[in-house]
Amino acid sequence: MKTKEAIKITHTLGKPSKMPGFSYGLPAQECKTGSKLAKIKGSVCHGCYALKGCYRFKAFKQASYKRLKGIDHPLWSIAMAAQINSKKSKYFRWHDSGDVQSLKHLAKIYKVCRLTPGVKHWMPTREAWTKKYLNKKPDNLVIRFSGTMVDQEAPKSWPHTSTVTTSKNFTCPASRQDNKCMDCRACWDPSVKNVAYAAH
Repeated sequence: MKTKEAIKITHTLGKPSKMPGFSYGLPAQECKTGSKLAKIKGSVCHGCYALKGCYRFKAFKQASYKRLKGIDHPLWSIAMAAQINSKKSKYFRWHDSGDVQSLKHLAKIYKVCRLTPGVKHWMPTREAWTKKYLNKKPDNLVIRFSGTMVDQEAPKSWPHTSTVTTSKNFTCPASRQDNKCMDCRACWDPSVKNVAYAAH
């Protein structure tokens, strides 16, 4: 599939300035669990960056909802893979805003990962039900379950997690280097059990 045809199905990919590759975002308002946590003070979703700033602009909202609608297209996985492969980047982040919507959506993401074997994929999620399907995920995908509350310990029942802390014990170096990943790839690295982000 040509990239132009793929974009008509999936809409465009994102290119976060802090990260080494491309990304894919959905409306944060449509997060199944995150939209509920956003109303709870002290949760990692309270004050969500994807619910303020430039994310409130009409163009951003329209783009994210086009991506959401595109998931139902029967060729979505093939179109996503075509776009990702065309970028020739070794790293991809799922949901720099938003989260996985359903089991059908998760299965389609798994297919995209299998169609892009040369790419390392990382998907943070707050959807606990996805744990039941970790045994089916491709090896080039790391799913990190995000802790619910700030300063909460990493969930021990998950192989890969992420947490947010107000202490100095954070492991993500971005806050020390102009909010950029630079040469760090911990989020994509399956040997790293937990990535602790500094609260901001």
